[in-house]
Amino acid sequence: MKRPDVVALFTRLRELNPHPTTELAYTTPFELLVAVILSAQATDVGVNKATRRLYPVANTPQAILALGEAGLKRYIATIGLYNAKAKNIIATCAILVERYGGEVPRSREALEALPGVGRKTANVVLNTAFGEPTIAVDTHIFRVANRTGLAPGKDVRAVEDKLMKVVPAEFRHDAHHWLILHGRYVCKARKPDCPQCVIRDLCRWPDKTPA
Repeated sequence: MKRPDVVALFTRLRELNPHPTTELAYTTPFELLVAVILSAQATDVGVNKATRRLYPVANTPQAILALGEAGLKRYIATIGLYNAKAKNIIATCAILVERYGGEVPRSREALEALPGVGRKTANVVLNTAFGEPTIAVDTHIFRVANRTGLAPGKDVRAVEDKLMKVVPAEFRHDAHHWLILHGRYVCKARKPDCPQCVIRDLCRWPDKTPA
């Protein structure tokens, strides 16, 4: 996709949603970190239902450690892979208390060293909690980037690296959210809503759904 088309694509997405953000409910960087860990192979709606019950009881590393792994599981048992996620969250909370005074670190290296935190999760926290211009490539962004021709790649890292090159600086902070929301609600996996898509004329996908 040529640069004028990339600029047009993000300009249109920005006009639709000038101030995009995650659909995960959170009020602190720590709440966001836990929510993103929980969101792996789970929906934001499902995660929000669980954290709505958990956070009034425990929303700091110290409070979750006090719950213990068994106590935490009672709040997140509705979420897929909750056993592994509970173990990782407890281990992460212990590290945050021991090494960072209970605060979430602002470096990628420190974040990725936490149990249950990979590159995508680190990117979400750096972008959404700390305002860094990172792009976390999930299944929605991967699909949109490849379908449209914006940043085609064989794996999520290839797509991320390409997006960081082709997305103009003025759009980079919010690009992650625009692309996720576009993939979630318009450029859906099984039946994309091409007739209602604001970037359909820029899209290189040959199999657009007809009106």
